[in-house]
Amino acid sequence: MQRPIRLKIFSITMALLGLMVIVTWLSVLNFRQLNNQVRALSDYYLPLQEQVASVEILIRQQMVHMERILGGMEAAMPNPEFLEKESSSFDNRGINADQIVDSSIRMLAEARTAKDIELDNVTLAVLDQQLPAIQTARQRFHAAFRMFQIEAEEGNKRSEKIVRDNLIKEKDTVDVEIGKTIDILNKLTRDTAARAKAEERRAIQLNWIITAIATALGLIFAWAISRSLVDSVKRLLGGTQAVEHGNLDVEIHVNTRDELATLATSFNHMVVGLKEKEHIRETFGKYVDPRVVRGLLENRLPAEGGQSQIMSVFFSDLAGFTQMCEGLTPDAAVRFLNRYFSYMAEVIQARQGIIDKYIGDAVMAFWGPPFTDPATHAELCCAAALDQMARLEDFRKSLPDLLGVKQGLPVVNIRMGIATGEVTVGNIGSETSRGYTVIGDTVNLASRLEQANKFYGTRILVNEDTQRLAENELAFREIDSLRVAGKMEPVRVFELIGSKMDLNEDQRQLIVAFERGLAAYRQQDWNAAESAFQDGLKAVPTDQPCQVFLGRIEAFRKSPPSSDWDGVWIATHK
Repeated sequence: MQRPIRLKIFSITMALLGLMVIVTWLSVLNFRQLNNQVRALSDYYLPLQEQVASVEILIRQQMVHMERILGGMEAAMPNPEFLEKESSSFDNRGINADQIVDSSIRMLAEARTAKDIELDNVTLAVLDQQLPAIQTARQRFHAAFRMFQIEAEEGNKRSEKIVRDNLIKEKDTVDVEIGKTIDILNKLTRDTAARAKAEERRAIQLNWIITAIATALGLIFAWAISRSLVDSVKRLLGGTQAVEHGNLDVEIHVNTRDELATLATSFNHMVVGLKEKEHIRETFGKYVDPRVVRGLLENRLPAEGGQSQIMSVFFSDLAGFTQMCEGLTPDAAVRFLNRYFSYMAEVIQARQGIIDKYIGDAVMAFWGPPFTDPATHAELCCAAALDQMARLEDFRKSLPDLLGVKQGLPVVNIRMGIATGEVTVGNIGSETSRGYTVIGDTVNLASRLEQANKFYGTRILVNEDTQRLAENELAFREIDSLRVAGKMEPVRVFELIGSKMDLNEDQRQLIVAFERGLAAYRQQDWNAAESAFQDGLKAVPTDQPCQVFLGRIEAFRKSPPSSDWDGVWIATHK
């Protein structure tokens, strides 16, 4: 029986319409799944991640307040007001952290009862146990610190040590619990994003099928469908690819009122969440030199183990900073240090140095391969020290505006120590927290040289290897042979004076006179040594090393050294 063309066309049309209905229905299901994954990210997972990050920051702030309280308790004259304020801040940070954890627990409960969204209930159940574990660990750390305060005030040294050990243990437990939670949330968001991307791919495939069917029915119909759907899909795809390439400033605009608009809105919310997370990563990235991070990511630096390298290590310290802090409020002290560190860090980084860490008011940095040429690291390190001395005057001038006072400003001076030699460099720390740093005798020597400035009234002391590598461009004078604490062998100690091109005639005369005086001093020719050091003072009347040696000569005349004296001065204290 012959069928009319109209019936065939109608049958084909009905079949195509049925197929389109089925494909459209499947597409809607895929978009719903994608919407479900994106809503899970935007409504629950990313907010939970942000709250846990806030808890971590608050607990880190508690630890900062704890360190300030410990420092204040160990001071010669503890400041009750300071201790009370820091103790109150310590408590408030703990309360805020507990409140955020409680809020996160409530959010988890709300998520598990949500009917219109499918979530990873297994992981949420783990988080339901992990969040209270953070709170419990933080409260135990809080209690351990308060117990330590009590034991410290009672003066029971044995109990104080036990409680201190427990405090450190509880602090590490808090770090572990927070790390576990962050790892769980990171995996949860990654997995959810991957599922969302898979759903998106399926949705795109189905939409292309719809487009192909529409094209078979006619160019006009295909044009209408492609305009309403394909353009939106392309914008979504383009936004996804932009995010994959690290562009988090992308925003997708969809003018329709269908699932694509919902997907675009959810996508934009997800990008905002990722941008906030990237901001947090950039903020914490300030704690590590970008060159170190880049080297680790590009596998140019070993992630495990250490290497032996010849490097120059630098230590600096503010003279009398503890006394300075007694006249500053905590806020002013922090502003003071932040401005000071900014000045010093700019100079170190400009001279290719790596800032290792800030220790109170001290700065530790190092120069060497692969960040610096092996032939120039000592000279660059010394140049950075001289630049910091030059920038110190700018810092002093900024103090009135920084502290808001013009009278009674603190006297700011720096002591610096530089040592060049073999160090071990690599990622050092625990399984959960590591730092790219240097260790070894050279590091200890640089620290001791910084402290040795106190003995001689100098500002920058270096060891012999540093002087030898940098003497072509820079001027030094040998100060002494010194046996520092922790080392049996004496080291020749040199003072870094400045660039050879910038030396004036008085400084040149001082160097020559001091060299002559030091040679006579080591030969125990006290008269010749005294005459030479006096000549040095005539050239530079304020030179303290000359005054130090004149004091030694006077003492040796009254009580001569033993017959086997080798001219080495022993540093018995820091």
